[in-house]
Amino acid sequence: MDAGPVVQSCFLPNTNVQFAWDSTSLGYLKRCPRLYQYIMIQGYQPKEDSIHLRYGIEYHTSIEEFHKARAAGATQKAAMRTAIRNLLVRVQDWDVDRDTPVGKYKNARTIVELVIDYLDKFRDDVAETYIKEDGAPAVELSFRFELDWGPTGSNSPYLLCGHLDQVVTFGDSLFVMDHKTSKNAIGDYYFDGFNPDNQMTLYALAGQIVINSPIKGVIIDAAQILLEKPHAFKRGMTLRTKEQLEEWTADLEYWLNQAEAYATANYWPMNDTSCGMYGGCRFREVCSKSGSTRHVYLKSNFHKLAKEERWNPLKPR
Repeated sequence: MDAGPVVQSCFLPNTNVQFAWDSTSLGYLKRCPRLYQYIMIQGYQPKEDSIHLRYGIEYHTSIEEFHKARAAGATQKAAMRTAIRNLLVRVQDWDVDRDTPVGKYKNARTIVELVIDYLDKFRDDVAETYIKEDGAPAVELSFRFELDWGPTGSNSPYLLCGHLDQVVTFGDSLFVMDHKTSKNAIGDYYFDGFNPDNQMTLYALAGQIVINSPIKGVIIDAAQILLEKPHAFKRGMTLRTKEQLEEWTADLEYWLNQAEAYATANYWPMNDTSCGMYGGCRFREVCSKSGSTRHVYLKSNFHKLAKEERWNPLKPR
């Protein structure tokens, strides 16, 4: 079986100095250097992570396929049929233990129902897909651009990479559109959490570079996953000014210098003020043990992915 093209490592050869970054890997670093070490350097992954990742990918892919079909001239009904049919094919063999807390909410049945409800909810959406100068719809946009500096001793600059779900016209402005799912109720406090936010600021910055036009911010379509239909949806937005984007970029140089220093020293300190955030860090139990025994808990409770399976900002989606 063809294993597919070999993807370049996001690290400089024979080092742990990362040169290609995205919002995910940068978020790990900012939250806790040791969290970054466990995931990006050593490749540890809890079993639940694969479910969350698969669910998110299927949700985003289905919505992208719908908007691409609409931009190509398909009717609402035909585009919806295409997206749902493709989704059913992709998840027909997705085996999830529905007796677990995660599997109860995230499985093949709920993802199909969620996509159907979303496409029905926003049937007459006023946020319209932006059509680029080449006539292509601004959907599923991958970006990769260079920064003005790079790792010490390297002739190559740092790269910022990622994917934008969609760029839309909303009123008189352009926005990046992003989709989120949660099993918790979504209120104004939910959207307040995205300003400031590492991922949304990078999306706003990248959107301007990809489209070559000012981006006002990010529209967030949030879906609450429910066990009964219909699912609950709420739309919010987070704006970014030019000054905010410049500040984030200036701070980024500091963070990447810090990452290089950690990698050079091979020392990744624990940020114990983050252990209780987001419902508790997945590695909290590991870090609560003495350093000499942590490897036992890592081996018992986590998968260690092969290098080619680990999160890599350079890997095409």
